[in-house]
Amino acid sequence: MKTSWKIWVPALFVCGAAHAQNTVTLYGLLDEGLNYTNNAGHGAALKMSSGDVLGSRFGLKGSEDLGGGLSAVFRLENGFNASNGALGQGGRLFGRQAYVGLSSAQYGTLTFGRQYDPTSDLFSAMTAAGNWAGNVASTPFDNDNADWDFRVNNSVKYASPTVAGFSGEAMYAFSNTAGGFAENRVISAAGQYEVGGLKAVAGYLRIDHPGLGTAGAVTSDSVFDARRHETIDAAVSYQFSKALIGFAYSHANVDDPTGSAYFTQPVTPANGGTWTSWKFDNFQVNGQYFITPALWAGASYTYTIGHLDTTAGNYQPKWHTASLMLDYDLSKRTSFYIQGAYQHVQSANTGTQFDNAQTPASAGISSSPNQLVARVAMVQKF
Repeated sequence: MKTSWKIWVPALFVCGAAHAQNTVTLYGLLDEGLNYTNNAGHGAALKMSSGDVLGSRFGLKGSEDLGGGLSAVFRLENGFNASNGALGQGGRLFGRQAYVGLSSAQYGTLTFGRQYDPTSDLFSAMTAAGNWAGNVASTPFDNDNADWDFRVNNSVKYASPTVAGFSGEAMYAFSNTAGGFAENRVISAAGQYEVGGLKAVAGYLRIDHPGLGTAGAVTSDSVFDARRHETIDAAVSYQFSKALIGFAYSHANVDDPTGSAYFTQPVTPANGGTWTSWKFDNFQVNGQYFITPALWAGASYTYTIGHLDTTAGNYQPKWHTASLMLDYDLSKRTSFYIQGAYQHVQSANTGTQFDNAQTPASAGISSSPNQLVARVAMVQKF
C-alpha cells in the first residue's frame, strides 16, 4: 500500500567498499480530518484533528549490506500535527522512532534507541486501535498502550526470525539515572505464532516509575504517573478471504498512581483515601470486512472492568466502547474514511473524571457518563 521515494547510494562513495550498497527510503503520510464530539464538557464541539488513525509522520529508513547476510539498519521518524505543523511526541524532532542496529535474516535484528516496545509491535496490531481504527477504539485512558501513546527511550530490542511460525521480541530500556538504575526503566517481551490465517500473540510490559524525570525510558509521554505500570496482553485472530475476526484481552496494573495524562482535574477519590492501585481488564472483539479491494468496513466492541483501590475502600467502574469505520481507497496512496465511537461508563461515583466518558478522539472529557464521537478524514501516503 505504501509508495516510497528511494535513494540508492553506492557504498563506494560512503565507506569505500566496492560491492556493498546502501539504501535510504523517505516515506510518510498525513491523516487529517474533522471530529465531532456531542459532549466535551457540557457542549458539542467540532475540531480539526490530525493523526487519529495513522499518526501524521515522515521518516527516513535505511540499510547497508555488510556481507554474510548481515546489514546495518537505521530509522528516523518524525511525528507532527498536520493541522498546525507543530512537532508531536512532546516536541521531539524524531519522536516516533530513532534507532540504529544490526539485522540478519538468520539470527534476527538488534536495535538501539527510541523504539516501540514488543507489546506495541505484536499485540497492538491485533487490536482495533492499533490496527485500523486508531483513537476511537482505544481502551479507557489507553491503559494498555494499544493506541501507541508512548515509545521507549534508551532501549535495546531484539526481534527474532520466524521459525516454524513462531517469532518473538524482547526489550530492556535504561533509566539513565546515576544511582537510580530502576527509577524509570522498561522490561518487555512478546511472542507470536502464525500459521495460515491464524495468528496468536502474548506479551508483557513493565515500566518502573513512568513519567519520572527527563532522562528515563518513558518520560513526558507516559500515560500514568505511578510507581509501576504493568500490562499483560493476549490476542488471537483469523483471516478469512474477505474478513478478519479477532479477540484481544489486556490487563493493566498501575501501582501507587498519582495521575494520568488524560485527566484535566485532580484525581483525589471521594472517600478521602489515597489511591493504592488502578487495575483495568479489557475484553475486545473486533473485525474487518473487505466489501471490494478498495472498500472495507470495521467494527469493534470493548468492555473494560476497572478495579480502583484506595486506603479507604475501592471502586469498580465499567466502560462500554463501540466503534465503527468505513474506508475507501481512491488509490494505493490516497483514501477517505468515516468513523464513529460511543462510550458509556457505569459510574462508581469516585468523585473524579473516572466517572465521565472520554474517548481519545474526542475534544474533551464529557460532563456525563456518555460520549459520542464522529470523524471524517483523508489519508495521503508518500
